[in-house]
Amino acid sequence: MVKVVPDSNVWISAFNFGGVPRRIIELGVSGEVRLATSDEILAEVSRVQTDKFNWSPDRSKEWEGDILAFTEKVQPVQRVDVISADPTDNRILECAVAAEADYIVTGDKHLLRLLAFVNTQIITPADLLARVRS
Repeated sequence: MVKVVPDSNVWISAFNFGGVPRRIIELGVSGEVRLATSDEILAEVSRVQTDKFNWSPDRSKEWEGDILAFTEKVQPVQRVDVISADPTDNRILECAVAAEADYIVTGDKHLLRLLAFVNTQIITPADLLARVRS
């Protein structure tokens, strides 16, 4: 089964706007793909949800509990410093290595420019949907 690390922007878009990012999360809920995350990604999503979308801390905590019901949480042990323009993007790469992910799904241009990291391809949510459907 395909293992996917959604970038924080995919989680945020899925729960605030829907669309293709929400479909990626639904693939994880249904078991069509395996989603993986880390404490660092969860913290970043929670921070953005609270600061930019006015989510209460309780709502953020509830959201985190909900996603952990269908997502594998990994503990990265290898630190990387590949993307200096946005160091938080490195946490996504670390999660993918720890999860032995097939894909990182993101809309982030810094990550997408890499195309791949170690054994993980970096693609957009639309690209993942196309691959899963074929």
